[in-house]
Amino acid sequence: MFSRGRNPGKGPGGYLIICLVMMLTGLAQARQPQQLTNADCLACHSDPSLTMDVNGKQVSLQVNEDKFKASMHGQMFNCVDCHKDIKSLPHDANVSKPTCAQCHADEQKTYDKSIHARAIAAGNSNAATCESCHGNIHELLPPSDPNSKVNHANIPKTCGACHGQKFVMETSGVTTTPVINYQQSVHGKLSAEGNDKAAVCTDCHGAHDIMGPGNPQSPIFKTNVPKTCGKCHGSEAAQYSESIHGQAVARGNLHAPVCTDCHGIHSIKRPQDPTATVNAQNLATEVCGQCHSGVTLTREFGVPGNRLSSYQDSYHGLAHEMGSTKVANCASCHGVHDILPSSDPRSTINKANLVKTCGQCHPGANESFTRGKIHLSDEPPQAAEAKILAFIRRFYLLMIWGTIGFMVLHNLIILRKKLVDRLHGHAHISGGPRIVTRMTKLQQIQHLSLFVSFIILVLTGFSLKYPNSWLAMVFINESVRSIVHRIAGSILIATSLFHIFYVIRYAEGRKMWRDMLPEPKDATDMVDVFAYYLGFSNRKPQFKRFNYAEKMEYWALVWGTFVMGATGFMMWFQVFVGDRVPRWWVDVATTIHWYEAILATLAIIVWHFYMIIFDPDSYPMNWAWFDGKMSLEHYREEHALDYETLSAVVMEDEPPAEQIVDAPQEKKNKDSAATE
Repeated sequence: MFSRGRNPGKGPGGYLIICLVMMLTGLAQARQPQQLTNADCLACHSDPSLTMDVNGKQVSLQVNEDKFKASMHGQMFNCVDCHKDIKSLPHDANVSKPTCAQCHADEQKTYDKSIHARAIAAGNSNAATCESCHGNIHELLPPSDPNSKVNHANIPKTCGACHGQKFVMETSGVTTTPVINYQQSVHGKLSAEGNDKAAVCTDCHGAHDIMGPGNPQSPIFKTNVPKTCGKCHGSEAAQYSESIHGQAVARGNLHAPVCTDCHGIHSIKRPQDPTATVNAQNLATEVCGQCHSGVTLTREFGVPGNRLSSYQDSYHGLAHEMGSTKVANCASCHGVHDILPSSDPRSTINKANLVKTCGQCHPGANESFTRGKIHLSDEPPQAAEAKILAFIRRFYLLMIWGTIGFMVLHNLIILRKKLVDRLHGHAHISGGPRIVTRMTKLQQIQHLSLFVSFIILVLTGFSLKYPNSWLAMVFINESVRSIVHRIAGSILIATSLFHIFYVIRYAEGRKMWRDMLPEPKDATDMVDVFAYYLGFSNRKPQFKRFNYAEKMEYWALVWGTFVMGATGFMMWFQVFVGDRVPRWWVDVATTIHWYEAILATLAIIVWHFYMIIFDPDSYPMNWAWFDGKMSLEHYREEHALDYETLSAVVMEDEPPAEQIVDAPQEKKNKDSAATE
């Protein structure tokens, strides 16, 4: 018995009880099998020759001891913590493969929703599993380790291991192009350089929950793209969300563009890169024009669909096509991420903000300057300026067809008759020494200056209108072309001003002016020319110093120079003009300048070049343009009534001036009598 208050452990019975308990506990522990250690497993699995036959293929069962110990799992678990069905050694060969879900249930649940898990469920054995991305389970490293396959810097290589292999991707019908594009993108290049802030695959697609772009839950679903990009580009995403495009997408309008529609998907590049879609040279055609040049937006939402073509027809568009890096593109006026409708007070193209917007390129622009249209074809039919422009176009088209048609007909009639005369053995009248002064030295200088400046203006002007032609390549780029065009225009204007001075100051200039004045005889001469060359008359008309054709050309030149000079200055100094008159006046000037250029160019080719080169009496060249001289025979034939010039010609063996003058008429009378 134990007395009250006595310590039972101090008696002989107490010691006996304690010893008995200890013995029973030791026996119980001896009967329980000890847990296997990693050393027990590695005793076999560290052998490189240890393999297993799996579907006829020998698979290595080796576990690298050093790598396993350095891995996350080697530091935290024993082998049997994952291989739970192994209790003793040697173990059964048919052991179950451990699953990551044993510890990572949440990640497994997320993965099961991914496109990879669904592909595996559909029988695609190439789809990614945990080990495909994280690596060998026995060598697993934390994402923070630079050697980990899921380290931020290594993600592109990890994903590319499958998505960059053509034979792997072809089985699921997926291209390998995205991997190549990413490597060349700004994100890919920055990541390759070691920039840990550069976007990699998982930043956009997610990690375990990767889904296709058609899944509304996917971060790359169209309406989710702005939020995905906004994780890195917060300020741009905020601007976009307030823009007309962002608001449309928020309403569920899938026609509106998101970040990837403009910047690309995997091939995103810096705006400064010439190959980037958002580069200034590519923006209009490859970005904005993809939506705003078709009819879809017009049909569905009433948005004008000819924005690209109307921009390309403007000076901005033409100069841009010529390679100008300064001229305005879509973003220059409308903005980039913060594009707003013109009705929004915050919009850069709102009427209240146009002065500031235009002033970025046109310093000094005021409200008057902004009262024009960039997209001219967007003008409503009832607008006054649109009617004026339409009238000018119709007027000049009629002028061009009518004037050039008349010139062609006129020259063809004369050409036919002269060719017939040559065929029947008539002498060529352009031969002989060139002793008649057709142009003085001062006149030659003016003519040469006019000729050179005009040709340069034609080449530089049409190269702008047709920026993809060989003409554009001659002038390298828009900056060079515009400078050359302005210099040539200045020379033409200076020559014209000197000509006015010449006509006033010099006697020969005043005489030339008087001789160029139209007179009633010019009208009768034109009728007589058609009658003679069409065979209705045997009497060839005779002309004074300048015939009606030369007078027409001279006065056309005076008119054309004034029109081209005035409209050219309006285009050149458009801010000065736009500040004083409505901006659309410059548009009118541009239209006139273009059609007048066509008219003048065709007139020179069809009218002037015919007289100087293609006329059989002048062929191969009337060299008067070069040295101011003509042969006596040729001049007498063309200007028999220019008594003063013919009388001034002094030649040996030539009859008196009276006979020289009368000779052509006498010859005609004899020819007429012989014919009768």
